[in-house]
Amino acid sequence: MPLSGIKVIELGSLIAGPYAARLLAEFGADVIKIEAPEGGDPLRRWRKLYEGTSLWWYVQSRNKRSLSLNLKSAEGLDILRRLLADADILIENFRPGVLERLGLAPQQLHAIQPGLVILRLSGFGQNGPRAQEPGFGAVGESMGGLRYVSGFADRPPVRTGISIGDSIAALFGVIGCLMALRHRERSGQGQVIDVALYEAVFAMMESLVPEFDVFGFIRERSGNIMPGITPSSTHTSRDGQALQIAANGDAIFARLARLMQRQDWLDDPQMASNEGRDAQRERIYAGIDAWTAGHDAEDLLAQLQAHDIPASRIYSVADMFQDPQFLFREMLLKSTLPDGRPMMTPGIVPKLSATPGQQRWLGPALGEHNEVLLGELGYSAEAIAELRQRGVI
Repeated sequence: MPLSGIKVIELGSLIAGPYAARLLAEFGADVIKIEAPEGGDPLRRWRKLYEGTSLWWYVQSRNKRSLSLNLKSAEGLDILRRLLADADILIENFRPGVLERLGLAPQQLHAIQPGLVILRLSGFGQNGPRAQEPGFGAVGESMGGLRYVSGFADRPPVRTGISIGDSIAALFGVIGCLMALRHRERSGQGQVIDVALYEAVFAMMESLVPEFDVFGFIRERSGNIMPGITPSSTHTSRDGQALQIAANGDAIFARLARLMQRQDWLDDPQMASNEGRDAQRERIYAGIDAWTAGHDAEDLLAQLQAHDIPASRIYSVADMFQDPQFLFREMLLKSTLPDGRPMMTPGIVPKLSATPGQQRWLGPALGEHNEVLLGELGYSAEAIAELRQRGVI
C-alpha cells in the first residue's frame, strides 16, 4: 500500500484529527491512536450506539491500533516519546498550547525525531488574537463563510448537515502531510503543518474574495440555485421526487430546450450563453418546474439521461444502498461488528489503480493493542501489568 511503513501517532479526539488519521490508515499507514484510559475518544459514544459503542467510531477508527495512555503521568509521556522516536507523523487537534504544556513542543519533538511531520489542527490556528479560543467545526464553518451562503434568502443560515468544516480541515491536513513527507525525502527534515478550521473552510469559498474586493459584491444565500450559473437547481416531479438538473453548459442547455420542446428558448439568442440565461433565470426555472411537475421521476430521469443532461434524484442513504453505481464501485463494504453482526461501511476514496486503499479492520476497543504496542517497545508482560495497575494505560 502507498503508505506502508509510515508510522502515525494520533493524539486528540472527535473529528478533524481522527479523520485525517483514518485517511492515512486506509492507505497503509500504521496509525497508533492514543486515548485516555478512562473512556477514550468521546466519539466512541456519539450518535447511534450499538451495544454501547458508536457505529461512527467503527468507521472513523478503522485500520487504527488503540493504545490507552495517561498523558498526565510522567510514565505515559515517556511511552509517548518512545513511540515518537521513530514515528513519521504526529497528528493532534488540541487547543494551541496543550502540546507545549506536555513538554512536546515542535522543537522538543524534532530533537527526538528530526524528520517528524507534525500536523496541528485547531479552530483558529496556532497563533493570532483568537488562537486560544475554543473553535469547533461549526465555528469554522460560520467564520469561514460557508454558513452565511447556506440556505434560502428569506431564512437564517443553515447547517450543511454533516460536520463538513472538520472534514475539510482534515483533508487539507492530509495534503499537508503528504507534501511534508515529499520535502523530507529531499531534506531529511520534518516540519509543522498548521491547519485552522476557519481557514480550511475559507479556502473553499470559490470567488467570494475577489468579487467583494473588485465589485463590493457580497454573495448571499440563494437556496437551490446557483446565481451566475444557469440553469442548475432542484425541481419536483409529479410523484413528489426532488431532482437535481444541471444544464448550465451552453450545449447541454440546448439539449434540454429541445427535450422540453421549448423552441422559444432555442430561438432566443440571449439564452445561447450563460450570461444571457442568468439574466432570465426566473423564467427558465419556472419553465423547468412546470415541465418536471408533469412527469414522474423515473420518466424524467430516463429522458434526461437519453439526452445526455446531468441529473439525479436527491439520494437518501437508502437510495445509495440500491444504486448500481455505488455497488459497482465498491462504495459500500461488507463488514462485521465484534459480536458477528454484519454491517456495511463506506468505501475507500480515492481509487488508486496500483495501490488501492483497504479496510483491514474496524475501529478497535479501547486499549485493544496495549500489549502488542508496548511489547514492540520492549516492555515485558509483567511491566505492562504494572502499568495497568498504576493507571498509566
